[in-house]
Amino acid sequence: MRIGVHSGSVIAGVIGEAKLQYDIWGTDVTIANHLESTGSPGFVHVSASTLNELEPSEYTIIPGTDAALEDPVLSKHNISTFLISTEPSPHSTKRTTQRFESLSHMDIPARPDLYRTKDHVINEELRHEFRKMPVSSFKQIFSWRRRNQSIDLLSTAVTKFCLVYRDSNLECKYLHSPDLMFKYSMLLSWSIGCSLAYIQLMSLGEGVLLEAILLDVVVLTFLTVLLVISWYKKFCWLRYGNNENNRQRFGKLSCWIFRTSEKIQASLSLRICIYLFIMCAYNSVICIIMMGCDHEEFEVMYIDSKLYHYDDINICFNPWVITNVVALIIGMSFTFTSIPFVLKIVVCLLMTISYLIVIFFHLQFIFHHSWTTNPFFAPEYAHCMLIIITFVTLYLKERHAEFTNKVNFNWRMDLRRKQRDAHSTNYSIIILLNNILPAHVVNVYLTSLAKHELYYEEYKIVSVMFATLKNFELSLRSLRLLNEIITEFDRLLHHYKDNYTVEKIKIVGCTYMAACGLDVNFAGRISKDLENRVTYRDSLMEEVEQAQIVRRASSKIAEENTEVLHEEVVFVMTTFALDLMRTLWMLNKVYETVSYDKSVISPDMSIGISSGEVMAGIVGASHPHYDIWGHPVNMASRMDSTGMIGHIQVTKETAILLGEFGIMCNFRGQTYVKGTGNIPTYFVAIDDDYEFIATGDKRTPKRSNRERDVSMSDNESIYNPFWHDDDDEIDDN
Repeated sequence: MRIGVHSGSVIAGVIGEAKLQYDIWGTDVTIANHLESTGSPGFVHVSASTLNELEPSEYTIIPGTDAALEDPVLSKHNISTFLISTEPSPHSTKRTTQRFESLSHMDIPARPDLYRTKDHVINEELRHEFRKMPVSSFKQIFSWRRRNQSIDLLSTAVTKFCLVYRDSNLECKYLHSPDLMFKYSMLLSWSIGCSLAYIQLMSLGEGVLLEAILLDVVVLTFLTVLLVISWYKKFCWLRYGNNENNRQRFGKLSCWIFRTSEKIQASLSLRICIYLFIMCAYNSVICIIMMGCDHEEFEVMYIDSKLYHYDDINICFNPWVITNVVALIIGMSFTFTSIPFVLKIVVCLLMTISYLIVIFFHLQFIFHHSWTTNPFFAPEYAHCMLIIITFVTLYLKERHAEFTNKVNFNWRMDLRRKQRDAHSTNYSIIILLNNILPAHVVNVYLTSLAKHELYYEEYKIVSVMFATLKNFELSLRSLRLLNEIITEFDRLLHHYKDNYTVEKIKIVGCTYMAACGLDVNFAGRISKDLENRVTYRDSLMEEVEQAQIVRRASSKIAEENTEVLHEEVVFVMTTFALDLMRTLWMLNKVYETVSYDKSVISPDMSIGISSGEVMAGIVGASHPHYDIWGHPVNMASRMDSTGMIGHIQVTKETAILLGEFGIMCNFRGQTYVKGTGNIPTYFVAIDDDYEFIATGDKRTPKRSNRERDVSMSDNESIYNPFWHDDDDEIDDN
């Protein structure tokens, strides 16, 4: 391994719009790169600034290589280089030797888990959030403590007496939540209404009034209609089942009843109106019973019975029956679900006060001469005590139920908020991963690569491109300009990525690396998820055999189509390279009208393209990056580094394929390539308008809907260089 290390100042950040990656730039980065390229295998090539931070006695240090002395970049910056041997110095301490041995013989299976070490803080936060969730635990004492802590937190968020959220928005959401128990409230209301009507008729006897009969008819009719509406949907689902086929048998009336029931359950105002009407109807029935009694006549009859000693007195109504009915109405008022607790308190308090006024003032004589619960206790006080005890008891009971409901509602809101946050986080992660990895690799990475499993793809032919901005000094002021250039390149890439599977691989300094042909549908081999292969191996054997039969039947056609499409990747990659040159030319035209330092940007760019068999995949346990390896990658890099400004240099194999598509390639000559020697190279023929110079014969691409774009801020299409079956004129925008 050849390693170069240099210490200095850098600029770090993210540039471009596609395949986001955190990178560093600067002169010191370039120096470190040249230290690596001029280094020697088996040594660490360091600069003097790095060596000054080390203990020389702990290492074996020898002078740098001859290539470093001749390197123009290192010579320009007066960099003195040294080689550090991987063997420890004999003068080093025992502690240093043990450190080197531990690093050299690291136990791979015993390596630390990155997700447990780096994400320790995140895991602690997750545990803290889990402890606050309303779930049971084996340690009941701690679970009750956590529950009490949650209740204490909620107690500060609501008022003491009325249990109203101090946050008005939260209270509004709570009140406007659907009432799924409405049908049960209506069933109870209808039962009490029938009981009150019966008590009224029995109490009035033969002296029943017409107004009482009409009131009973109206109240019972209204309650019956609401009861049918609230229970009709439940009855239909119990009778016919809740599925799509049975829903079609319901008519317009049934659908109207369904919608009405759902509207009442969802509308707070309608529920309040129904609640107030029922309470008013109940109290009207009680009022008619008490109004049917002439208390003055009752007083005279009672006095006569005492004077003439007869006990057969026709009392107007039984006071204890009325008192029990009022207590029942108070209970019904508190029990009605999904009604604001404040409104329930107000209604029940008014009923209690009104009935106490009737007991002690309006009909005091009747209640005073009724039976009592204690011989030494006045009857009116017994009636009063029953009503007050009923009110207080039901208030406390309903307050407990309301508090429990608000605790649950508060937990549900927290859960929904956390679910939304989790969904937003997952969505952001998917977006970021799609901006870092190819789309077909994202799902694989989330399911398999998170377990440190190897993922790779093998392609028969892929076209690789390196495009480098020449004479571009990477400084802080020029980095913004570099970002604008790369951003325009990425915008152009979006068109090619969606239609022609051109993938941006990475940015290295001022070099833009891309590849065409990385289509997973045409991959020769793809690594499989080991766990899925073991789990589903038996169940998929039959499907695999069937797929093999189909594959053999269509193998010839597939091979022909695949070969044609594989050859087209060279044509697409070269076209994309030409569009990059045109985009840079357009940027220069725009910058000519802007006042800036002309030395910041150079319009010069060299491009190298090579094609062949490559491997693609993701390696490593952290900082995932989709990369490609193979001889074409090295050759494309050499074509770029040995190329000329303003030209696209290609290998002989690539030039032959381009010639089949009618693109002329000029022979440059024998070019020395590091690691290979002298090889024939070609320049793609381009005229002054950045158009391909075509030859006489050409092959039409299969995908005839391609367009060449120049990526500017408005993504304006310049012209169409792709050839169609007919020789149409090229449109210039």
